[in-house]
Amino acid sequence: MCDTPLRRSAAVFLAGVCILAVGCERPQKTAVPKTGTSRDAETSNVAATPAPAEEITILCGTSFGPPMEKLVKMYEEATGNRAVLAFGGCEDHLPNVKLKAIGDVFVVHAPFIQYTREAGALLREEVVGHLAPVLVVRKGNPKNLKTIEDLAQPGLGVVLTNPEFSTCGEMVMDMLDKKGIKEAVMKNVGNDLVKHHSTIGNQLKLGARDAGIMWNGIAHNFLDAIEIVPAPYEYDTETCVSILGLSYTKKKEAVEQFLDFVKEHGKQVFAEYGYVKEATPE
Repeated sequence: MCDTPLRRSAAVFLAGVCILAVGCERPQKTAVPKTGTSRDAETSNVAATPAPAEEITILCGTSFGPPMEKLVKMYEEATGNRAVLAFGGCEDHLPNVKLKAIGDVFVVHAPFIQYTREAGALLREEVVGHLAPVLVVRKGNPKNLKTIEDLAQPGLGVVLTNPEFSTCGEMVMDMLDKKGIKEAVMKNVGNDLVKHHSTIGNQLKLGARDAGIMWNGIAHNFLDAIEIVPAPYEYDTETCVSILGLSYTKKKEAVEQFLDFVKEHGKQVFAEYGYVKEATPE
């Protein structure tokens, strides 16, 4: 489908009492010797010590760094719980998810959501935004580019993501085919099919290329040097961004807490970083 904070009870540790992990019984009260010995210390009151906050590991696609860093910070401040972000490509995290080996939460986009479900590793899903390909140009738009069709202009320097490594690249190639301009655009791309969206942002920032198409959220990281050209959403598919609880987690309660927090705040945070699908008038 494209588709709060919980207080933990403080664990009380009693001096001299071995507390078992399961089925721990209340210890029997021991009589204090009348003569008064070191055994008095055994029955003295011991202050309650809060249990350490439970920590979850979040496998996070590299495309979602800034919004997830903010969301995790908000979560930790609101709940006192801990969450550790482990960054990597979605395709790099997926084998560990399929093996049910690592992680409690997976931040990912389609089609990796479906891959997680098919592996029987999905506990719960919260959709937080959309990835959408956007037309980007150098600051000031010196070539006055307004549409995807303009990428076919002779002599233009264009940079795109490689469809072998990128869902965005696949969507863009399908769109160029649909419009009948793939051959002309690819002449302007030449050998500049790249693996990472950040490479597109950096090439435009350095003036090495005139235009490109990249994920909306990552484009927002380069707005000091590039511009997003407003355009209607013309792609046949939608690419959701979801935060998934993983079924094999040993920290289910903590994962559910985090997902409840995500349900309340996730969409707003991701929207702040541009992860929205907007169809603007032509």
